[in-house]
Amino acid sequence: MKLEAGVTEAADGLNGAAWNVVGHTYTPKLHCDHAFVWHAVIPDGTFVPPHIHTTQDEWITVLDGELEVEFGPEKHVAQAGDTIRMPQNEAHGIFNRSGKIATAVFSVAPAGRLYALFAALDNVTDPAELVRISAEHDVNFLPPPDAA
Repeated sequence: MKLEAGVTEAADGLNGAAWNVVGHTYTPKLHCDHAFVWHAVIPDGTFVPPHIHTTQDEWITVLDGELEVEFGPEKHVAQAGDTIRMPQNEAHGIFNRSGKIATAVFSVAPAGRLYALFAALDNVTDPAELVRISAEHDVNFLPPPDAA
């Protein structure tokens, strides 16, 4: 897939796409073989459970609010303007415990199968189904601490 010149306006997603994934709104902004970028609206009290990208590096730039990121037992808080780096094959979880909505731009490289994953996860609410579909797209969720 060739990268095309152009602008994706603030309120628009590629091909009109916007997905509800784990309670977040993900709006894709760029997708090519080299990278996938999306805007995320992350309500207070929502999270992405700890998981591993087996084929991609990931970055988050916080635009507004704050996000807590867990790397194994370590917890870090990122605020507006901060960039979070999550190398492939390193477990990470993303949490909004701030009391307000957070917004961020997420990027992964290479694009891998994440665009297709988000389309498949749109409005999926069953945790077991979320884990199953994610594994089929090269993202592996870690078991909850009490299940280990």
